[in-house]
Parts: sequence; C-alpha cells; structure tokens
Amino acid sequence: MFEVTADIVVLLALAAFIAGLIDSIAGGGGLITIPALLLAGMPPVETLGTNKLQGLFGSGSATIAYASKGHVKLRSQLPAAMLALFGSALGAMAATIVPATLMQAILPVLLIAIALYFAFKPNMGDTDRNERMSPFLFMAMIVPAIGFYDGLFGPGTGSFYMLALVALAGYGVLKATAHTKFLNFATNIGAFAVFAIAGVIYWKIGLIMGIAQFLGARLGATLAMRIGSGLIKPLLVLVCMALAIKLLADPENPLRLVLDL
Repeated sequence: MFEVTADIVVLLALAAFIAGLIDSIAGGGGLITIPALLLAGMPPVETLGTNKLQGLFGSGSATIAYASKGHVKLRSQLPAAMLALFGSALGAMAATIVPATLMQAILPVLLIAIALYFAFKPNMGDTDRNERMSPFLFMAMIVPAIGFYDGLFGPGTGSFYMLALVALAGYGVLKATAHTKFLNFATNIGAFAVFAIAGVIYWKIGLIMGIAQFLGARLGATLAMRIGSGLIKPLLVLVCMALAIKLLADPENPLRLVLDL
C-alpha cells in the first residue's frame, strides 16, 4: 500500500503548482509531476492515473481563464473537443498494439523540430495569420489525429496542438495556447476515465495536487495573457527541448542505440 508523509504531500502540491503554471503557458507539466510522483514511491501505473486526475484541474483552470477573457469560445469549439476526446479514446485502445519504442524514437526528433520552428520562425506573434487549412478539415483531421497520439503515447501533445494551430490554422500564439488547453483538457478526459474505471488513481493525493495545479494554471494563464507571445514562445521552446532531452536520456530509448549515445 502506497503511503506518504505530510511533508511529501506538500512537496507534491508544490510540484503540481509549478507544473500548472508552466503547462498553462507552454505545456509539459507532466515533466514535473510524473517524476515527482515516481520519486515519492508511487507505482508507475498509479502515477499515470493520479497524474491525469490532477492534470484535469490544471487544463480546466487554464481553459476557464482563457475563455473568460474571450481567447477561446467554448461553445463553438465543442465539436473539436469531442473529436479530440474521441481520438484519444481510440489511441488508448491502440496503445496495446502499437509498439511504444517507435514513438520513443521519433518523438525527440519531432520535439526538437517544433522548438526550432518556434525559435526561428519570423513574424510570429499574437496576431492571427492566413490559415493553410480550412477550419472543417483541421477539425476533422488534425484535431482527432493529435488526440489519438495523446491516448497512444502522450508526451508533447500540447506542443503538437500549438504547432498545428499556428502553422495550419493561422492562429496567433496566445490564441493557439488558449485553444490548445481546451483541446488538451478534452483529450485528458478520456484517459482519466479509463484510469478511474481501472481503479488506479490515488484520489486524495490527486485531488490535493489538483487544487495546487488549478491555482498554478490560473496564474500561468494570467501571465500568458498579460505578456503574450513574448512569454509563450521562449517557454515553449524550453519545454520542447527539455522533454526531448528527457526522452533521449532514457538508456532504453531506441534512438540512443541508433546514434550510439
């Protein structure tokens, strides 16, 4: 039976607060919370389930904050959110078929590419630009495809939504961030439901961390709306690079074997 002391719970809550702050701006909150839960001694499967519970508070908090200021219209985006949820559910079902090693090898390369795109793409700010794909095609193809990835593997989902919304939908950086959190909230619901049904969630710890993440996400979203792309772009680049390095640091990553790292 997994048990933690009061001081560990406080540290987990602090980790969740920081994760919520960062995740609401650039994604990647799991980089903080998952290692924190594992270091606390929580089993891996329960870590993923508990992380999804507390993560729902963060993505939900950020979504509310962005929607309250008009950066995302929830009612008009509900069809996209449902497709994202449906895609993530299919991805979760496919997780038992598709080898995780394939995603482990490809993901660091994709994340580095996203970081370079946001770092060096000129004239990228908070102003919307011309879209390269119609809203219908984007919603029907791209949204559920990234949702499928989230259910299948997960890390970097927010970065992929950001890239797609900016590069294909023509969204400004702040608007893309707001819509990313709403879509990410939808994809998280499917995985959370699966973990809850399986009974692999530590509810008390998840709820305590969830409250802290809610507050952190609220602060992060407020900062993002106040500063805009000047904060979001560099933080997104750092998060993508940090996640890529974390994945490459795994001795079992197939890409390490190919590169003889």
